[in-house]
Amino acid sequence: MTTTKTTSIEWIATDTLHFDHVNPRLAEYGIADGLTDEEILDILWDAMDVQELVQSISASGFFEHEALIVARENNRNVVIEGNRRLAAVKVLRSPKLAAEKGWHVPKLSATQHKDLDTLPVLFETREGSWRYLGFKHVNGPAKWGSYAKAVYIADVHRRYSIPLVEIANQIGDRHRTVQRLFRGLMVLEQAEREKVFDREDRFNNRLSFSHLYTGLDYDGISSFLGVASKEDESNHPVPKDKVRALGELCGWLYGSRKEKREPVVRSQNPHLRQLNAVVANREAVAALRAGAALEKAFEVSLPPKAVFEAALLAAKRELTTARAHLSAGYDRSEALFRIAGTIATMADDIYLELERKYTVKVKKARVTE
Repeated sequence: MTTTKTTSIEWIATDTLHFDHVNPRLAEYGIADGLTDEEILDILWDAMDVQELVQSISASGFFEHEALIVARENNRNVVIEGNRRLAAVKVLRSPKLAAEKGWHVPKLSATQHKDLDTLPVLFETREGSWRYLGFKHVNGPAKWGSYAKAVYIADVHRRYSIPLVEIANQIGDRHRTVQRLFRGLMVLEQAEREKVFDREDRFNNRLSFSHLYTGLDYDGISSFLGVASKEDESNHPVPKDKVRALGELCGWLYGSRKEKREPVVRSQNPHLRQLNAVVANREAVAALRAGAALEKAFEVSLPPKAVFEAALLAAKRELTTARAHLSAGYDRSEALFRIAGTIATMADDIYLELERKYTVKVKKARVTE
């Protein structure tokens, strides 16, 4: 909504209001142009917790100050802000539909039902409302997921030819989130255009877009792809000679359902940071390409000193746990007894080698004094 004009609220028949097929938050769940409002309602109910709004509206009614923002498009009233609230009202007004779907919905009185026959609406164009929606959902109190934010930013940038820096200024973004999200989406779209990745083939149902746009800020991943800076506004931020690497990165981030290959990155900490270290090291990349687990490839990327120290400390922690459970946990198994003997032998070998090296170091130090 612009700050230069005010728009008065109108009360519009609920049955004339339609969901927005191109709403970024809905697009995140695969809603396309061909779906009916009822099909969209199914997705909203399952994915966006419409139930909580159903309970609130049934108890308190629909607040006028939460008016829906509606654009008049193709002779239809399209709700560009407030699709979840519209979904809740449609469910409340259709108890038969709710029963068929198995959705628990409070029964409304005749008066409550009549009150929902019309809803408060502010008519506005998409271009006139992008600042308000961007502030609210990208950088404000009702944030969308990172993918929905990126889609919205890209749509505003492309549709209205508004530079990213201006979008950021208009919605109060102080951390270059707008530019980072846009670059992430452009990298994802480029991977699909180059046919090195298909998001529909990802192993998990949810597209963890934040893994990609966050990873692009890391030095290792950024260099691995040769990706353009955050300020770049092109739709092909990865150079041609790095497209194969882009496909590999997407595979490591998202896996493949067809190949039954899970992503190596399951969380940003530690897995995304481990991948960042791996792609900065040629031997570690080769190990990952050969099928090594991310943790093992990460070890290859580390200096031997760091690997040894981490392994020794981990062994101490595990042995401390075993010692604490020895009395109640050991069942006189011969196999466990022999495993303990092997551990003892290995520990002796390590200690003797450490002692030898340490003694040599002490002797050298005394000679130089």
